[in-house]
Amino acid sequence: MTATSLSPTRRGVGHLPGRWLLRAGPVSVQVRRRSVGVAAVLTVLLAAAGVLSLSLGTPYVAPADVLRALSGAGTPYDLVVLDLRLPRLVLAAVAGAAFGVAGTLIQSVARNPLASPDVIGITQGAGLAATVALTGGAAAVLVAPAALVGALLAAALVLALGARHGLAAQRFVLAGVAVAFALRALTEVVMLTADPIDGLRAQLWLIGTLAGKGWSEAAWIALTLAALLPVLAWAGWALNSTALDDDTARGVGLRPAARRVGLAATGVVAAASVTAQVGAVDFVALVAPQVARRLVRAERPPLLCAALLGALLLVLADLAGRRLFAPTQLPAGVLTAAIGGPYLMFLLLRARRRS
Repeated sequence: MTATSLSPTRRGVGHLPGRWLLRAGPVSVQVRRRSVGVAAVLTVLLAAAGVLSLSLGTPYVAPADVLRALSGAGTPYDLVVLDLRLPRLVLAAVAGAAFGVAGTLIQSVARNPLASPDVIGITQGAGLAATVALTGGAAAVLVAPAALVGALLAAALVLALGARHGLAAQRFVLAGVAVAFALRALTEVVMLTADPIDGLRAQLWLIGTLAGKGWSEAAWIALTLAALLPVLAWAGWALNSTALDDDTARGVGLRPAARRVGLAATGVVAAASVTAQVGAVDFVALVAPQVARRLVRAERPPLLCAALLGALLLVLADLAGRRLFAPTQLPAGVLTAAIGGPYLMFLLLRARRRS
């Protein structure tokens, strides 16, 4: 049923089974009621996880004191909460949200739940560039820009290889996997020929960690998402057509190839920006969209719910990395891999049962 088949109401709201149709003049937007409910629950869980992350540690801060510190009431723990823990929490939240957005767009274009930035070569491009910078004596401030350039160049190569016939989904994924293997091999060569200390620094970056990072990295990611916000608003609407085959899409007046390229490019920019700042935190972009899709019970991953779930996963992974083996801290990438590995096996076994 299309929006034009519904008679408008005086308040500009129409009704579909399980959906709201919001109208503002000539513009109408369908909103799934379940999506709103899931987004609300995820927001509450994210807030609770944030308070827990700010509370746990040495010293322990009671949740009431955390809330007083955040409100500006002034507590003895302001330094711990606001200066030491809050920057890392905000970074985990915005980075996880960016991974969720990137994974949603890339999986929708690829029409494959196994597609994500760490599968199709974007993470590997950033990793190779960062490894070259770290082992080549470059200043620390140049590592993130180098990783960003590497991710974008790898993505450009994947898009060039996959777009020869209108960015067909299967070609896009195969091109990404091939590029990812090649770049990972080059990264290993660079690390083997580098100084052991520099190689260890590169290895830590490749695992992905939020330790020692905070406001500046979070600001770069947030600014990128803010700049992409108009495009993401379009993407949320354009994703509705990704499930259509090309002939059907053209029959209703759409340009499927152009839309796929636009959605893929947006996902690439989001993935590249966050990977450049926090390193190769794998599997968040893979897991968040598919779990969000199952929670909403939709045909495609919902953009907002995937962003919230990505933020929740990375906040919890960073918290677990800080506290499970305290005082030793595990990189967030280790914990996300522990989550994503079993989930990837679940997807493969599920696909095998279906076939």
